[in-house]
Amino acid sequence: MQFHFNTPIPELTLKEINLIRVLLHPFKVKSTMQKVYLDNAATTQVRKEVIERMQEALAQFYGNPSSTHSFGRSAKTAVEQARKTIAKTLNAHPSEIIFTSGGTEADNMILRCAVRDLDVETIITSKIEHHAVLHTVEELEKEYGINVWYVDLDENGNPKMDHLESLLKKSDSKKLVSLMHVNNEIGNILDIGTVGELCKANNALFHSDTVQSIGHYPWDVQNVNIDFMTAAAHKFHGPKGIGFAFIRKNSGLKPLIFGGSQERGFRAGTEPFHNIVGLEEAFIKAYENIEEETEAIKSLKQYFLEKLKQEIPDAVCNGLSGDLEKSTYTLANVRLPFDKQKGLMLLFHLDMKGIACSKGSACQSGSSQGSHVLNEILEWEEQEKPSLRFSFSMYNTREEIDYTVQVLKEFANS
Repeated sequence: MQFHFNTPIPELTLKEINLIRVLLHPFKVKSTMQKVYLDNAATTQVRKEVIERMQEALAQFYGNPSSTHSFGRSAKTAVEQARKTIAKTLNAHPSEIIFTSGGTEADNMILRCAVRDLDVETIITSKIEHHAVLHTVEELEKEYGINVWYVDLDENGNPKMDHLESLLKKSDSKKLVSLMHVNNEIGNILDIGTVGELCKANNALFHSDTVQSIGHYPWDVQNVNIDFMTAAAHKFHGPKGIGFAFIRKNSGLKPLIFGGSQERGFRAGTEPFHNIVGLEEAFIKAYENIEEETEAIKSLKQYFLEKLKQEIPDAVCNGLSGDLEKSTYTLANVRLPFDKQKGLMLLFHLDMKGIACSKGSACQSGSSQGSHVLNEILEWEEQEKPSLRFSFSMYNTREEIDYTVQVLKEFANS
């Protein structure tokens, strides 16, 4: 249909008007609606200093780091300085830091190369790992015929150390343990020291997905028996598309990506210089302010839990996320007392109110199967109730918490 200036506008039904409102919602700015971002476990707001550093790199230091002229040497110097900065903070050697596109690539690279190059025949992991680990292990089982053993979990989602020890002693096969430090959905903190000692005592390699803890917790790799770790800059206010792997010296791993001699020949391809310096800046700022920001965010999480309990007394935290000491200070996974049908509208309702959070991890937001983590630790009737992950950063405020809890309360009473 074509309209001219003198064409009468057809009348719309109330149903059609409401449909148009929904369709136009993402494009309409409502000055009266708050915008609250509580999905920091998925990704974080990039720091202003990081953006400025990256803009400078893009504008002024655009040489290829592998080129021998001055433009290339300037970029190469900055890449190596970033490597040294990270290594010094972790008490690692610069050669042990390999830049990657993020945590998923780093996990894949380490696990695949360990099987291919180190004769690993058995991988011990848990069923609540990030899918970057779980799906990689499943593929390695198909491709190489390795054994995959899953350590038992307690009712809160923690690996049972006695069962882990029994698996390590189960056979003489070459083993690798892969257990994440901070669970990305329920926030449980692994006793990484104990796992490392068990691996050492049983001559097993130890890999940990530390994507949710690097930038949030101090690390000294000389005091932990760990062979491989992974990190992603966008989890600590850096850019997306850049991360790193810690690979202990003389590990025996060989390249997965072949080509040029970048990353000491371990990962070929022109380095994303602007992303690397952005990662470095975010890393520096994270550890410069770690004590102050940790206390501020922990206080915010505690306030959220208190307000939620006050306004919705039947809300329950999943895993150990309600424990400020045994779970990360950055997130809370909450099971709300709504029936299944009402729960289906909860995320949509929050989004319409300007509140961003997650149903499980962001990686699984499009899945109809629900959270694989909660499926492992909750009873069936508990899984029927909606669970949401709220994750916090230094950019959040108590006023935002008040607004979020009030919206939840109104939804509960509607």
